[in-house]
Amino acid sequence: MNEDKKDKQQYQDMISLPHHVSDHHEPMSVPDRAAQFSPFAAVTGYDGAVKETARLTDQRIELDEIEKTKLDEKLRIVQEQLSEQQKMCKPEQVSTHQEVEIVFFEPDELKAGGTYISKRGIVKKIDRYEHAVLLQDGTRILIKEIVNISGEIFQSLDDFFA
Repeated sequence: MNEDKKDKQQYQDMISLPHHVSDHHEPMSVPDRAAQFSPFAAVTGYDGAVKETARLTDQRIELDEIEKTKLDEKLRIVQEQLSEQQKMCKPEQVSTHQEVEIVFFEPDELKAGGTYISKRGIVKKIDRYEHAVLLQDGTRILIKEIVNISGEIFQSLDDFFA
């Protein structure tokens, strides 16, 4: 406490002086003055890199031959139903019994692994050239990324493999 009084006494002659105004420079605006004291990020992007590293991804599941055979059979059933419908009615009159749920792997663009996504919808087309399943809502799923397909149209097949 005694040292604090000494510090004030040292600068007593300056305390009563008027505020200095420069003849050469305009006064700095309040936001610019405040910016001088804003936090400084020495390493830009570091926070983003830490968050990206902490973000979890799933590893791709490799299907065995039996699972691949089941998926091939389910895709054949869907294609067969699509062909029958095209013969019987107009393409826009697709019935709801073709609604399926497809679980597929979506690779991560930034790091190893990815995410498994479950998408429910009505199959519009199986594109053998592009190796993809197209749903009516415009979703395009690569066949090689599909790990499971389920729906009412596969009930007899699921019962067979159970």
